[in-house]
Amino acid sequence: MAKQLLHLVMGGRVVDPQGLEFQDPAQVDLVGVFDSYAAAEEAWRGCAQRTVDDAEMKYVIVNLHKLLEPELPSK
Repeated sequence: MAKQLLHLVMGGRVVDPQGLEFQDPAQVDLVGVFDSYAAAEEAWRGCAQRTVDDAEMKYVIVNLHKLLEPELPSK
């Protein structure tokens, strides 16, 4: 049985468009948790495309499985 790999998609207004510091962490948009990178990427792409004209908005994919079990090797 394959190991479950979880991915979180989240985003919000950032201090610097080149960084990942959110202006107000309480206002971060938690899009959802996905069991495949492909599903997470699809959700991320939809959010990123909706906010493409706003340079201060940034959405990211967080590999939760790497945070939950950092000792596992990356694939």
